[in-house]
Amino acid sequence: MEDIKAPESEPTPEKETKSSHHLSDWVSTIAVIIMAPLLALFLTTFVFQTYEVDGPSMQNTLHNKDRLIVLKLHKSWAKITGHDYIPHRYDIIVFNHRGVDSTNDQKQLIKRVIGLPGDRVVLRDGIVTIYNKEHPSGYLVDQGSPESKSTSSTIAFSPGVFDAVVEPGRIFVMGDNRENSFDSPDFGTISADDVIGKLKLRIYPFSKFDKF
Repeated sequence: MEDIKAPESEPTPEKETKSSHHLSDWVSTIAVIIMAPLLALFLTTFVFQTYEVDGPSMQNTLHNKDRLIVLKLHKSWAKITGHDYIPHRYDIIVFNHRGVDSTNDQKQLIKRVIGLPGDRVVLRDGIVTIYNKEHPSGYLVDQGSPESKSTSSTIAFSPGVFDAVVEPGRIFVMGDNRENSFDSPDFGTISADDVIGKLKLRIYPFSKFDKF
């Protein structure tokens, strides 16, 4: 009786297993290399993004070089559902604005939400007052608000008066450093479409880590 012998050219089961594992490792590595930047792009576009403060307009709440995390999820969901994203009063937001300087380049600014659609905003003698259905006699925005301890008086408008109504789909914003901030009293209300997201965390300096 002749012995039965597998052809030498055929890989043994052990070799087949090793080759299969080797191929699987390569596929996994390539998948990670492809997916990692796509995931990062998705997160920074639709979920959150890091920013660095440039300038003094939000002092003493935020300072130059502070590192922030801005949440975009609410704005992304509003776009998906076809609605305007209107932040809450006192939220700190990042938004696109064109025409900050003579170059007319679009820049991203960070300010605090002061007036919402339908509000009448009056600045007189360094005081910001909101008139609306809930407060027909006027509401002093800066008293008892989150920024009350850090906001300077709006003396830039004294003794003059600023008086405007916030249109539907628009927002009135101001910097906490009222004496040194380029904001809605200068360039008007901003469109809800221009809002990028709202401030969620300050992550640097580590000693000033904070939630907003």
